Amino acid sequence: MKKEAIICVFIIAIIVVGNIITQNYTKKCVAQMNETLNILKEASLEEETNAKKIENKMSDVERKWNEKREKLSYYIEHDELEKVETQIFNMRGLYEIEKYEDIVPELEKCVYILEHIKDKTTLNIKNIF
Repeated sequence: MKKEAIICVFIIAIIVVGNIITQNYTKKCVAQMNETLNILKEASLEEETNAKKIENKMSDVERKWNEKREKLSYYIEHDELEKVETQIFNMRGLYEIEKYEDIVPELEKCVYILEHIKDKTTLNIKNIF
């Protein structure tokens, strides 16, 4: 009986530690993506829009997302990750047709989805029940 209790406590401890690690990584990824998206937003809203600057920022967003997505896909629903990827793809399309001011609403949707992913993976009473 004592042996089974120790095993159960050990398994619960592993689950809690694993959750803390993944939750911290998710928060870090969302913060980094939000920072990169804000830089792109500022570049898109400038009075004198520089297409090359926006191109560089778009490439940064896509590169960072591809790096983060690979690790996040181990423990986050792929459907959620695809929503972010769709928004990034929409922003790229708007850049290519030179509608720089329309990038901002798509960017805001992307930030909202990232925050939703962070909130969804957070361990709290609301998510348990």
